Amino acid sequence: MKSKLNLNQKLVAQARNSAKRIAADTQNYIDLHTTVTVERAVCRLLGIDGVNKYDVPMPNVVVDHLAAKNCLGNGAAYYIGNAMVEYDGLTPDEIAKRIDSGEMDLTKIKIHNINEIRKKIFAVANDTAKRIKENVNKRNEFLREYGEKKGPYLYLIVATGNIYEDITQAKAAASQGADVIAVIRTTGQSLLDYVPYGATTEGFGGTYATQENFRLMRAALDEVGAKQKRYIRLCNYCSGLCMPEIAAMGALERLDVMLNDALYGILFRDINMKRTMIDQYFSRAINAYAGVIINTGEDNYLTTADAVEEAHTVLASQLLNEQFALLAGLPEEQMGLGHAFEINPEVKNGFLMELAQAQMAREIFPNAPLKYMPPTKYMTGNIFRGHIQDALFNVVTITTNQKIHLLGMLTEAIHTPFMSDRALSIENAQYIFNTMADFGEEIEFKKGGFMQKRANEVLTKATELLKDIEKYKLFNSLERGVFADIKRPQDGGKGLSGVIVKSDFYFNPFIEIMLKKEAK
Repeated sequence: MKSKLNLNQKLVAQARNSAKRIAADTQNYIDLHTTVTVERAVCRLLGIDGVNKYDVPMPNVVVDHLAAKNCLGNGAAYYIGNAMVEYDGLTPDEIAKRIDSGEMDLTKIKIHNINEIRKKIFAVANDTAKRIKENVNKRNEFLREYGEKKGPYLYLIVATGNIYEDITQAKAAASQGADVIAVIRTTGQSLLDYVPYGATTEGFGGTYATQENFRLMRAALDEVGAKQKRYIRLCNYCSGLCMPEIAAMGALERLDVMLNDALYGILFRDINMKRTMIDQYFSRAINAYAGVIINTGEDNYLTTADAVEEAHTVLASQLLNEQFALLAGLPEEQMGLGHAFEINPEVKNGFLMELAQAQMAREIFPNAPLKYMPPTKYMTGNIFRGHIQDALFNVVTITTNQKIHLLGMLTEAIHTPFMSDRALSIENAQYIFNTMADFGEEIEFKKGGFMQKRANEVLTKATELLKDIEKYKLFNSLERGVFADIKRPQDGGKGLSGVIVKSDFYFNPFIEIMLKKEAK
C-alpha cells in the first residue's frame, strides 16, 4: 500500500516492537495462571451444559467444587479426565451431574496415569474441535455460494432485551441492507461471574448473552440470508468476567464477530487486570480457531478522554491488541481493531484530523478489517446535524477503506433507534459508499500538509507511550492511568479471587488443539 501520509516507518517499527515486547512480558504471567472462567470454558467445550435445580450453570458447579477444595490449579480437564478413566463410559456432563448431586467428589478419586487421563479428555476435545471446524466450513460454504461483500460491512445493533423481539428487528435490519447484526448485551452482564441459561425475554439496555440466544439469532439470520442471498454475520460481546465462556458458546453456535478487547474490561468495567489478561488469551485462541473476527474497543477511550489530545492512546492500544491477538493465534485478517469518529465538531479542521487518524490506522494495519465507530459523544439530539455528522463519518470510512462500519444513528442521544432510523442510516451510508466508491484511490494528501503532520505527530506520541509502558511493564502502567485517564490497581477490581496458579499437572486440551502446542 502506497502511503498517503508519508508515515515515519522507523517509528512504526519501533512502536510495534515495543508492543510486541510488552505483550511477551505479560504472556509470561498469563502462561503461569488460569482462572475460574477459563476452567468453566473448558467444561463447556467438553460438553458440560445446563443448570441445576437452583439455576446454577453446571460449569460453575464443577469449577466451584474444585475451587472449594483448592485444587483448581490442576485444571478441570485433569480431574474430569481422571473421573472418566475411573468410571469408564461416563461423559463429562454425567460427571457434572454426579458432582451436583453429591455422589462424586473429584478430588477423592484415585489418580490415574496422566496419559490415560489425556487420552480420555482429548477424545472429547477433538470432537468439539471438529464441531467448531464444521461451523467454520459452513460459514465458508455460505460465502462461496453468496459471495463476499466488497467494501464496508454495514454493522447495526439490536438491543430490546427480548431475544424474540431482537430477532424481529434483526431480520428487518438485514432485509434493509445490514451485513452484521450485533446483539447488545444487557447492562451489567459483563460483571456476572456466570453465564445465564436459555432463551431470555427480559434485559435492560440489551439482551442476555446465552448459548440459546446465540442459536436462535443465528438461525434467524441464516433464514433471512437465504432470502437475500447474502451471508449475514452475527456479533456479540466476548468481554467481562466470562470472556472465554462466551467465546466458547459463540464458537459452538457459529457467531462471526465478537467484541474482544484485551484492556476494555480493566478500564471501563473495573475488572481485575490480571484476571482479564489471562481470560483474553484463551478467548482469543477460541475465536481464532472458530474464524471469528474480534472487535477491539479503542473507541471507548475517546468517550472519557479528548479525541484530539489522546488520539495516540488509541494507536498504542491498537498495537497492543494486535500483539496479544497474535500470541493467541489470531491472524491479522480477524483483527477488527477499533477506533472512532469522536472529535468535537467545533474543532477547526476536525474532519482532517479524523481522516488522518483513519488513514493512519489503515496504513499501519493494512490486513486488518478495521472497526470504525460513529460519532456519539457530541450528538445533541438535533437529528439534522446528527445526520450530517454521520455522513462525514461515512465519507471517512469509504475514503480510508474501513471494513466494519458501525452505522451512526440520527436519533443518537434521543432514544434507542427505531427501525425507520436504521433504514435512514443505511440509506445514507449506501449513497455515500456508492457515489464515492473509488474516491480514496483517486486522491493524494498534500506533502508536508496538515494531515501528514497530524498523523506523524500521533505516531510519535504513541511510540513514546509504548516505550514508557515497556519500561514500567503493562500492569504498572495501567496503575499509572496511561489509557483513558483511568487508573486501576493491580490487585483491585472484580474477579482477582478467580485467578489461580497452575500446577505441574495442569493442561488445557483446547489450547493445545487450537494453538497446536502444549501450554506451559
